[in-house]
Amino acid sequence: MDTPPNLTRLRHFVQALAALLEREPGEPEIIDQGRALLAQLLAHDDWLPQAYAQPNPQRYQQYLLHADALERFSVVSFVWGPGQSTPIHDHTVWGLIGVLRGAEQEQPFVRGDDGCWLAQGEPRTLLAGQVHAVSPTVGDVHRVSNALADQPSISIHVYGANIGAVQRSVFLEDGTRKPFVSGYSNTTLPNLWDRSAELNAQLRAATPASVP
Repeated sequence: MDTPPNLTRLRHFVQALAALLEREPGEPEIIDQGRALLAQLLAHDDWLPQAYAQPNPQRYQQYLLHADALERFSVVSFVWGPGQSTPIHDHTVWGLIGVLRGAEQEQPFVRGDDGCWLAQGEPRTLLAGQVHAVSPTVGDVHRVSNALADQPSISIHVYGANIGAVQRSVFLEDGTRKPFVSGYSNTTLPNLWDRSAELNAQLRAATPASVP
């Protein structure tokens, strides 16, 4: 029998990030402390349900794992089939990108004086456990791809909004812009809030055995 996913890890991450945002910190603190929280989550690979880890041969998948009730942040698993990649695109909000399985390649872009988008430096490869930040203040336009040609990769993304409902843009290298709203690949969410199994186990451990 397969071991059920340890959703406690994801629930604790969501709660810790919500507590961080409740303090209304600036973006540098969010990125710094959020990066550490995400790295802690990525240090274990026993919590992501299989339903949100499935590649699609046609295109990469963007599965929503959690959206804050006030839409202050969202947590998404990106599942990349071999060789799959995004177009050049922006986010318009802060984001944290961490690799859970496999490897991901990121190519930042900057706009040239002629309005065209130019690759900025060499592509960056993120390995399992590594986290990278994006935002309009630290660099927001990039292209992302699976760094592995023969197997899927999975990355966990955290954004400072309900990212599936944010109007963003994809770009051609000649500067052509196309607005889009990504949505999500799934229609169900992991149930982070049913704690009955662990609580009932605590009750059983605390309750003396009945005397016959």
